[in-house]
Amino acid sequence: MISERIDPAFWRERLQRDGRVQIADYLQPAAAERLRDCLEREVPWTLALRDGSGARTIGHDTYAAMDEGIRAALLAQTAAGARLNALTGQGEFRFAYDSYMMVTAYQEGRDPGLVLHRVLELFNSPDYIAFVRALTGDARIRRVNAQATRYRPGHFLRFHTDEELSEGRLYAYVLNLSREWEADWGGLLQFIDKDGQVADTFLPRWNTLSLFAVPAGHTVSMVAPWAQHDRLAITGWFLT
Repeated sequence: MISERIDPAFWRERLQRDGRVQIADYLQPAAAERLRDCLEREVPWTLALRDGSGARTIGHDTYAAMDEGIRAALLAQTAAGARLNALTGQGEFRFAYDSYMMVTAYQEGRDPGLVLHRVLELFNSPDYIAFVRALTGDARIRRVNAQATRYRPGHFLRFHTDEELSEGRLYAYVLNLSREWEADWGGLLQFIDKDGQVADTFLPRWNTLSLFAVPAGHTVSMVAPWAQHDRLAITGWFLT
């Protein structure tokens, strides 16, 4: 599934130097196409958001039954809360995007035919753990967490650092599975420095792995209403 052309030593040096890398052609072409098709057609998406009521998930059946007006109003309300959060500096960072929590679904035995379950098994196999240890130079990695994500117009992820000591997050990753993404569609992974400036930006290029050490200040910019495709990805962390 992982491309045999990837040289772990090459990317390890850059990751250790810069704290972040984006690796092109991460998956074998057929595997990338199969996963994109799964995310486009097969995943029973939920809506993950954090608003004034805190972090919550709207289940697939309820979410799928919402008409577009109700969905738009919900996103507008969440964005308004994010603005208030930014003005006051109080409360946790806000977000809204479509999610499929792969670990939870796997543990609960949901959607047994979904190819994402095989992906999660691969990500936690001895061979893959050895690969990501070589890729990062970090022998502490023992597990890989994963969720599928879909960002549509109005979806966003505000500034945060991914730091979570209790979970043992070492590195965050985004496996991008959208084709022909354009910069002005939003959905950009942006790294923010200590002065609040954009230090670097990763476009969600097709079949790339964006990888960075935790903690790191970053955000996913809001997807624009004129975006022609969904921003599809598998995201998560390499964990102790």
